[in-house]
Amino acid sequence: MTGVLVALAILGAASPWYIRRPLRRIPTAPVTGVVPTATDSALLLDLVEVAVSTGVSIPRALAAVGSAVGGVPGEGLVRASASLVLGASWQAAWAGASSALVDVADVLETSWTSGSAPGPALRTRADQLRRRRRARARAAAGTLGVRLVLPLGLCFLPAFVLLGLVPMVLSLATGLLGGG
Repeated sequence: MTGVLVALAILGAASPWYIRRPLRRIPTAPVTGVVPTATDSALLLDLVEVAVSTGVSIPRALAAVGSAVGGVPGEGLVRASASLVLGASWQAAWAGASSALVDVADVLETSWTSGSAPGPALRTRADQLRRRRRARARAAAGTLGVRLVLPLGLCFLPAFVLLGLVPMVLSLATGLLGGG
């Protein structure tokens, strides 16, 4: 009876390893017309920094990056670029821009109003965003370890009791009761 229970417990624990799902087919041709839902602000900052480092003006760099990125952030960059070229104020040019462009607008405002080089400020803000993202990921990983303790304990403790303690207690009981 004990052997059957142990065999069933081992079979039940090992069965998910034998069940295999077929792998999803990866498309080989590029999918057209797909716009990413979220745009990385640090990537936008890097792209604008690269465009500005070639020597073009801020509006030209914004237009080039906007046309390359596409989607809502790209349209916002192109719109801001066109507004700046037509003489709009900085705040008016960025009015209605998406939240992904807030960092780009904040960093470039000082360069636009004072004439300073935007490259170092763009790199610094991109690095700050990446550091914050890494810190959030580390904090989330730390809380994940704490949250996993209870489910793992609830899974492994019964298995330990059934596979480790019950057979030992049964063998001790049969030895003490004179069964063998």
